[in-house]
Amino acid sequence: MENEKRPWGEYAVLKSGEGFKVKSIIVNPGQKLSLQLHYKRAEHWIIVRGEALMTLDTKEIHLKENESIYIPKETKHRIENRGTILLEFIEVQTGTYLGEDDIERFDDIYGRIK
Repeated sequence: MENEKRPWGEYAVLKSGEGFKVKSIIVNPGQKLSLQLHYKRAEHWIIVRGEALMTLDTKEIHLKENESIYIPKETKHRIENRGTILLEFIEVQTGTYLGEDDIERFDDIYGRIK
């Protein structure tokens, strides 16, 4: 299992099969993912360490360890680590296509909007 580095932290694919993928994702303190959506997949995020500020469409939701959230496909979302320790969560993806290029970014502090 090899970790993929990103500007906000890293992730590793734990398991994948037809129609699903499971990742472990770590977000460094003070970092956040882009505000994004996916057209072909839904996601379920389970917080296993730290606390998160989650944006789901226009709502902000605070999540802590052992809490989870479901993100339907075509729903804008973002996760942010405003804490002082690593934020770790498990992401379960389901859908017809699970490639990393199924993403539309709307806001990104790392300049990755095309």
